[in-house]
Parts: sequence; structure tokens; C-alpha cells
Amino acid sequence: MSFSELGLYSSLVRGAQALGYTEPTPIQARAIPAVLSGRDLVASAQTGTGKTAAFALPVLNRLGPHRNTGPRVLVLEPTRELAVQVDDSFQKLGRFTDFKSVVLHGGVTLGPQRNALRAGVDVIIATTGRLREFLDGTLINPDTIEVLVLDEVDRMLDMGFIDDVKAIVKLCPPKRQTLLFSATLPAKLEEVAKFALNDPQRIEIAREKPVTASVNHVIHPVTENQKLDLLHALLGRDDFKSVIVFTRTRKGADRVAHQLRLDNHACAVIHAERSQGQRVEALDKFKTGRVGVLVATDIAARGIDVAGVSHVINFDVPLHAEDYVHRIGRTGRAAATGDAVTLVTPQEANEIVAIEKLIGQPIPVVPVEGFAYEGGAAPRIDPANPLANSPKRPGHQQSFGKGGKQKGDSGSNQDKTYKGKAFGGGNPKWHSKGKPGAHWRTRQGR
Repeated sequence: MSFSELGLYSSLVRGAQALGYTEPTPIQARAIPAVLSGRDLVASAQTGTGKTAAFALPVLNRLGPHRNTGPRVLVLEPTRELAVQVDDSFQKLGRFTDFKSVVLHGGVTLGPQRNALRAGVDVIIATTGRLREFLDGTLINPDTIEVLVLDEVDRMLDMGFIDDVKAIVKLCPPKRQTLLFSATLPAKLEEVAKFALNDPQRIEIAREKPVTASVNHVIHPVTENQKLDLLHALLGRDDFKSVIVFTRTRKGADRVAHQLRLDNHACAVIHAERSQGQRVEALDKFKTGRVGVLVATDIAARGIDVAGVSHVINFDVPLHAEDYVHRIGRTGRAAATGDAVTLVTPQEANEIVAIEKLIGQPIPVVPVEGFAYEGGAAPRIDPANPLANSPKRPGHQQSFGKGGKQKGDSGSNQDKTYKGKAFGGGNPKWHSKGKPGAHWRTRQGR
């Protein structure tokens, strides 16, 4: 089947072809006709299957020529990055049409967004917080909305945006088409469907492979207070060229990035407390190769398409198994190969079980050869037998506990010291283009 057989205008087929799309993916082949029929829709397919085009193409088809009568399409996204990326897809797919759109998100001044709304747009792509700011004013009349798209709904639920979504839905006209797209179908999603949609058609594309076969998975066992040492050792290897390091917390991301920068390692950091300008700059530096490491929270784990990522390192085991899939989906893309490395402590071993169940395969536990493990050996990690995991060492302190703080951490920068024995030899100073000469650790009450 080709895009031209789906009932799309030739201008949109040309837009898809210009992006290199030769034939629709399964979610596109089923969702595009459903959206064109005018029915409400609940659609689920895993990340990387073309969900954005599955709603962007039929929505643009419905719009037709630009009309300066108020916004007719509203797309809600959970994060700024996703909003920008979805708008980019709309622009590219609709390049041979005259539709106009605006992206509304926080972290930037309101002026340009106000000006775009005053000039007249057909499509608004927005995060919930910034949209509610505008809805409190007079620049957006929700009565003109004909199509409401709730994208990445599972992520919005995880981020606690359910009340904002409900408030926005109530402001939209009852007579509208509502489309709900999600990578997963958690139980709470049904609550959203009940109040937002009317007798929706349901499409669920089977998760044949939760993770791509081009990604290699490995667990490196480590104690909590040696995680930074091990990260340092791994990043010094020649094959770690373009790396995303994921942490659970914002403070954890800042601290990891801070330690890397102290050692002259070129890195950038992205999380929700960074301004939009800072986030765009960080992603641009990473995409263009000006920095080799991007330290991020799960805000970057979905929807950020960066080519050529050689490794994803889970500095912290993700809170939800689904987040593991979204994190490692940043590598091994477009037929390339990649590596997903997870640093796991004995205390985190239980959390690996759900990940292995979701991806349908065990993850090998491999100690890092040549790494100076405390006590001379790697801690034991056995996800299938939690009682067999190494006990917590006496006097052990977590590097990053709840909220990203160490016990007794006042928030000040930790001292850093080099161990006498070098890892890998060479200069004990770690430069961005060289191998690590020695690994470092935060001082434990010394």
C-alpha cells in the first residue's frame, strides 16, 4: 500500500515522499483512514513507529487551505521538546500546503507566540501549562477547535498533567474530533478516554519487538558509591563516541554533569528545570557533535531523535520498565547498532526483573574488566534471585538518594579525589578527547 491509496491530497503525499516515506507503517496504514472518517480514535503503537505522521497527515488533509478564522486543530504534548518536534513534522509533511502553526510552550518569552496567534494559525501545538496561560486571555478562542489531539498520553499521565488535560478538554467544543495517541495503554488512560472521546475506534499495533534487535544490552554491577567511578571509566573508552547518560532526578543529572565538566569532559545537560533556550542549545551541541555526552532525565527519553548515538547509559535504573524502552530507543536507530548499558547496584537488582519481562529477554550481567572494584570483586547482581545479591556494605552511603541528595548532603559541591591507582594508565587528568588516566570518587567522610 502507498500513501496515495489512503485518500490523502497529492500535496501531502508529496510531503511524505520528500521525507523518504515510501509506504505507510502499520499504525499509519490503520490510523490515517480512521482519522479521515471523522471518528474519535484511541491508537497505541510503540515509540519509533511513525505515530506523529499517523495523525499529522490526516489532520492536515482535513484542514485544506489556510483560513484566518481561528485555530482549528489543537495538539497537546507533555514536553517542550516533543511539541517542537511534532511541529517540525507538521511543517515537513505539509511543506506543499499553506497551513500555519504555532508552538506554545514555556521557557521562552510570550511575545513571539502572541504575535503568531494574532497573525492567525490553523494548528496550535502546545504543552498544557503554557496553553492554559493563553486560554486565560483572549488570544485563543477554543470554540473554533475542530480536532483535538492528545499525544503521548501515557507520558502526560506519568507527569501528573491529568487535571490540566481535563480542564483543556472541557473548554473545547463538544462537537469535535478527538484523537488519543499513546505508546502504552496504562489503566489510567481509560479514564482519559471516557471523558475526552465519544465512541472511539480503537487501534493497537502489537508490540512485536519492544526493543530493536540492533541494540545490545548489558548490566554492569557496581556499588552506589562507585557509580561515578565506573561511568568515568566507561566514557574513557574509544567506542563511547556519542553517549546519553540517564539519571532519575534533575539534581542527579546536574551533579553527574558537574563532575564530568570538572574533568574537562565536553557534556551538556537537559532536564525540566533548564530553560527552553538551554535545552535547545544542549540538544544542538549534542546533535552537532560539539559535546560527546548528554546527561538527561527521562524528559529526553521519548521523542528526541538524535542520529548516531553509540551508547545509552542508565546511570540510574529507570523507575518504570517502559522508561527503559524509551531511553534505549535513542540508540540503534535507522538500522544502526547501539549499546544500552545499565549500572546496577545490588539494591536495584529487583527493578531489573520488570525490564527483562517487558523486553522479553534476560540482560547479561558483566563486570567491567580492569575496573578497580572495592573489595577486589564486583558485587553480585542476580535479578532472578534477589536474596543472592550482595548485601549493603557497612558504612555505605548512596551517591544520589531520594531527591538526588546524599545522606547529610547540604547541597554544596562534593570534594573530589583521585585514587592512587590509575585505570587504563596515562595522564591522571581526564580530557574530552583522551582516555581516563584515573577514576575519581566523592569522598566518604574523609
